Amino acid sequence: MIKNPFSLSHKTIVVTGASSGIGRQCALTLNQMGAFVILIGRSEERLQETASMLSNDNYVVLATDITDYTSTAEKLEKVLETKKQVDGIVHAAGISTTLPLRNITPEKLHPFFETNVYAAIHITKLLTKSKYVNPEGMSIVFIASVMGVVGELGKTTYSLTKGALVAGTKSLALELANKNIRVNCVLPGVVETPMSANAVYSQNEEAYTKIKSYHPLGLGKPEDVANACVYLLSPASRWVTGTNLVVDGGYTAR
Repeated sequence: MIKNPFSLSHKTIVVTGASSGIGRQCALTLNQMGAFVILIGRSEERLQETASMLSNDNYVVLATDITDYTSTAEKLEKVLETKKQVDGIVHAAGISTTLPLRNITPEKLHPFFETNVYAAIHITKLLTKSKYVNPEGMSIVFIASVMGVVGELGKTTYSLTKGALVAGTKSLALELANKNIRVNCVLPGVVETPMSANAVYSQNEEAYTKIKSYHPLGLGKPEDVANACVYLLSPASRWVTGTNLVVDGGYTAR
């Protein structure tokens, strides 16, 4: 029998931002591929909505604000008393904004770095402790954005945080390779999610049409990003680390 290299059977994967959008779809897809998923998000109610969409009970819900590092660490450590080892992390939690330079202040920058970057580093530091890492290997996936490698008007704040993930991924990949831990980024273009529905361009038909035209294959679906994560979390990508997987419908090919 040929072994499926994309299977996530018997793997435990932590998903942040699992209460909506890309994070929710990652949880659903990873679960369908056989993984036990630890669903992390701020809202218990919305996490339960995600859980209700799963096809089995191979999950646990962990309601926590990931920027509350102490509380998140305590709750995760309690969950892992029974699961013991972690095979993968998907940091999908994130916030976005459109803000011109004249309105940027250190105070406005902070929450974006805290959620998009600091929380990613904190959960990585926590779960890459020797007692949690599966000695057979672990895979970390940061959901970044094409805004981390290209520019757009008013996206400086968002680009700063996503660019930090892209750059940090390479150094983390080198640092953690000796523990058989792989670290990669997925860089989506515009994906149809609640976050993008609330974006400035979605409030104006002309602006929305313009953004859509930037993607030769059209706007993405959460499934497109989740499927990329399956690859990076599975044995199929065992020789892939420190790289950026662009999933953007051709946005960066322009």
